[in-house]
Amino acid sequence: MPEYLHRSFNVSDPDLVSLYDEVSLWSSMFGMVFLDHIPLKPNLNVLDIGFGSGFPLLELAQRLGDSCRVYGIDLWQAAIRRVIKKIEFWDIPNVNIIESDGSAMPFKDNTFDLIVSNLGINNFENPQQVFKECKRVAKPGTQIALTTNLTDHMKEFYTVFAHTLREMNRPEMLEKLNTHINHRSNVEAVCAMMEQVGFRVAKIHRQSFNMRFLNGSSLFRHRFIQLAFLNGWKQVVSPGDETEVFTKLEDNLNRLAEEKGELKLTIPMAYIQSTG
Repeated sequence: MPEYLHRSFNVSDPDLVSLYDEVSLWSSMFGMVFLDHIPLKPNLNVLDIGFGSGFPLLELAQRLGDSCRVYGIDLWQAAIRRVIKKIEFWDIPNVNIIESDGSAMPFKDNTFDLIVSNLGINNFENPQQVFKECKRVAKPGTQIALTTNLTDHMKEFYTVFAHTLREMNRPEMLEKLNTHINHRSNVEAVCAMMEQVGFRVAKIHRQSFNMRFLNGSSLFRHRFIQLAFLNGWKQVVSPGDETEVFTKLEDNLNRLAEEKGELKLTIPMAYIQSTG
């Protein structure tokens, strides 16, 4: 029986949050592209939406320096406490942390010169409303910059998942899988949402990277996969069928890895920068 199917996480658990930085490789891959492209200017009021455990919020604040003021908003209370400890320990005085929802920000109109979000759009329940709020709190000419992962994310995994469901004659689960795959956005859709509220897209940088695993068994037992992706995959499978489906899926992934010498998953991403 795949033991990973029975593991769960409480994101409000302080112990989990204290260790969460160990899995930030995911956000750092996007964040490093973000830091390569973000405009750096003096005397900026900056807003970071959905800063999580603090990357790249604190890195950006330090790279900008004391002439700039950086505000971070997030709803993850346990992570907010963690980030405040980092700010105090590392003595980063130009950061303000606020517990707030991006769809209803506690800021006046025309407040910010730069608005950023690293992978935040992936977690917005209503991204269009967040972009409306960004436009409201942005000064004229403000730049908004974000990173996001895209459709075709982990396409090698999803190809094997779909093959497994067809092999097991589970058309209803295959339909759920297609819905799950298609929930991710693409560059055109993100740009359209930004333009609808009055931002003009000025720069798009597309890039991809690989996540490499020895095989499917190591994939399913990786702590970040369990924390960030496994629940979504389990929701595709009908209750009571999880053990059978995931055992078969793991076997098929292991077979592919044996043929290829590894299990390599492609992660497409984009950096999008717009001007208000």
